[in-house]
Amino acid sequence: MSTTGTTSFNLDMNDLIEEAFERCGLEVRSGYDFRTARRSLNLLTIEWANRGINLWTVEQGQILMNTGQAIYPIPVDTIDLLDTVVRTNNGAGNNQIDINITRISESTYITIPNKNATGRPIQVWINRQSGNVANVAQTTLAAAITAADQTTITLTSVANLPTQGFINIGSETIGYQNIVGNQILNAWRGQNGTTATTHSNGASVYTNNLPCINVWPTPNPPGTQYTFVYYRMRRIQDAGNGVRTADIPFRFIPCMAAGLAYQLSTKMPGVDPNRIMMLKSDYEQQWQLAADEDREKAAIRFVPRNSFYFN
Repeated sequence: MSTTGTTSFNLDMNDLIEEAFERCGLEVRSGYDFRTARRSLNLLTIEWANRGINLWTVEQGQILMNTGQAIYPIPVDTIDLLDTVVRTNNGAGNNQIDINITRISESTYITIPNKNATGRPIQVWINRQSGNVANVAQTTLAAAITAADQTTITLTSVANLPTQGFINIGSETIGYQNIVGNQILNAWRGQNGTTATTHSNGASVYTNNLPCINVWPTPNPPGTQYTFVYYRMRRIQDAGNGVRTADIPFRFIPCMAAGLAYQLSTKMPGVDPNRIMMLKSDYEQQWQLAADEDREKAAIRFVPRNSFYFN
């Protein structure tokens, strides 16, 4: 007897939601049923991010570092950075060198006496902001700027701005590290994949709470460019409109069906409490099976970091 020869089984959102409802002893009867299930799916994937590392969402990224720039945005859908290095010589030829950069906390970063010290970055604080842009303008431009105005931006007021961070003017994101009077100093134009452009006097200015890295010392590469290289864990993609398949590997399909069934059972009327407990137990078992499989299977290597104190 011949086999199918295929290994492509998956569930689109419609099938997944129907499976979850059937596990609850229910049927999908209305558009609201579908909408509430889709909402639960999105909450479920956020829960998975909080439970631990999802290997299929681990991606590599890199940031070219500029002389004098200490703050750099990272993608908004980043949950956390897992591993980081500073690469010298921009990865060119055989001269590439990756050097470890130590992650520090906010409390450690704020106690660094001279944050403007320059050199090869050896420490990084990862500022995990929401990525939300302010709904209303915080201030306006007091003078027009062109794409060539790279460092100083004059505003009508800075009362509602953080002392360092990012702002949006039109479609451009601008980073900054200092405010003096009503001026932003040390501005970095065209951040977060945007392009520096001309903005007129009176243009609205919005704060942008981008997740970012703060490095120390401030980069000052000697004849070459530093590159911040990282592996990040990104968010699982949204459930969407129900036509597409979920952003998960096949090994997590049973877990997603079980998790959605449990979430639906807690908010749908008429579900037997004993069935709810059964669905919860099944979900936890399926999660554990999937999580145990979705892990690094290489040996762990611990490297001690030596420190010396001389009196």
